[in-house]
Amino acid sequence: MPPRGPAVAMAAQPKWTKSPPALVNLFHAVLPKDPRVEPRKMFGFDCAFVNGNMFSGLHQADLMVRLPDAERAALLALPGAHGFEPMPGRPMREYVVVPASLHADRRALARWIEKALHYGASLPNKKMGKASPKPTARKAAILKPERAKTGR
Repeated sequence: MPPRGPAVAMAAQPKWTKSPPALVNLFHAVLPKDPRVEPRKMFGFDCAFVNGNMFSGLHQADLMVRLPDAERAALLALPGAHGFEPMPGRPMREYVVVPASLHADRRALARWIEKALHYGASLPNKKMGKASPKPTARKAAILKPERAKTGR
């Protein structure tokens, strides 16, 4: 049986480098000044969410946006743009890495992030908060033998 557990899971994670400070500053400078935008970290990288949906973020030296089909195709047509794949073989389907050449054009970059915000806002809200106190059927089946032992 192969080894399992937290130590194995930690060893399997890729080694990522922090985003350059200049890119972090640029990202925050071009985020829309919209009260729905929630900046927060995802896997240690700065990202932006709307209604619980990530619509843009950083990953190492990349800035990525989540776009609908037509805009995604338009961005992918630009030299240097490519689908976002945080780990080899694990693409994030609706996300595109913005070409580094656009980092120098704040207006163009802000327009792509604005498009991503509008798309993210159009998606169903993700409910954030406490987990349901009622266990799922699978969890209940797992808990039953334990409860029998403790008499609860």
